[in-house]
Amino acid sequence: MDRIKRISNEVMNEYSERFGTDFSTNKQSLNEISIVRSKGLKNKIAGYITKILQRKAKFEQRKQMLIDNEKKSQERRELRSKKPEVESNKDVASIEIVDGVEDPHTDEGIRHVTEELGSETVSSEEKSTAEEKSTAEEKSTAEEKSTAEEIIDESKSE
Repeated sequence: MDRIKRISNEVMNEYSERFGTDFSTNKQSLNEISIVRSKGLKNKIAGYITKILQRKAKFEQRKQMLIDNEKKSQERRELRSKKPEVESNKDVASIEIVDGVEDPHTDEGIRHVTEELGSETVSSEEKSTAEEKSTAEEKSTAEEKSTAEEIIDESKSE
């Protein structure tokens, strides 16, 4: 290992909290920590420490950016998976076909949607009423059949 890298790593292991991404600050911190007589060697060590810390900072930024992007893409996927279910119901009710052309934005289209929604609410009420009527009709039909069967049975017995 190179002498500059070895010294820089030793200093970083012991005094990592004193150094940052600014060269001049690292140079001053290195002067306070150690005695380096050669100006060139001191600059190289401070430069190497700065380079290492800048790489770490850039790596952390990229890592955070990737995490954020992954969260956003996951949210988009969730919205896409939920969106078609919700939109499919809206699309059916909001599109009107006029002369073979879909036109959901006209006043007629809006009136058509309103009428559809109104008829759907009425139709649900009508359905319950129709069901009651059909059960009553079935009962009366069943009673008529039983009466008809009784008449047939009486005629056979006579």
